[in-house]
Amino acid sequence: MAEWRSLAEWQRIFRYYQAGVINTAFGFGLYALLVWAGLNLFVAQILAHIAGVAFNYVTYSRYAFADHRASKRNFVASYALNYLMNVAALWALHHVIASPYLAGFVTIVIVSALNYLVLRRFVFLRDRAA
Repeated sequence: MAEWRSLAEWQRIFRYYQAGVINTAFGFGLYALLVWAGLNLFVAQILAHIAGVAFNYVTYSRYAFADHRASKRNFVASYALNYLMNVAALWALHHVIASPYLAGFVTIVIVSALNYLVLRRFVFLRDRAA
């Protein structure tokens, strides 16, 4: 379990959000490109999400959680859950936010904090040094 008072945990959270900025630029950029190309926003989201899973695994396992061993199976399962959270948030937000771009961005912001907790608790469990 994460120790919220430790400097190491706060540094890990900072690295997670640094990697998250890059991951978001990749995923949201692909989503926006697909919507711009005329795809339905839900089709665009799933395609961007699938491509983003592989990209995110690399950035999180090599940077944000570099000192942890990763379970690839749990990572894929966590991103299945992440996708469901994204779809639910996007579905709710597209009813109150007219822009599919803004709805997609707000979805990312909401789901990112939940994603950190899932990754930290179920995917990147043990320090490699431990």
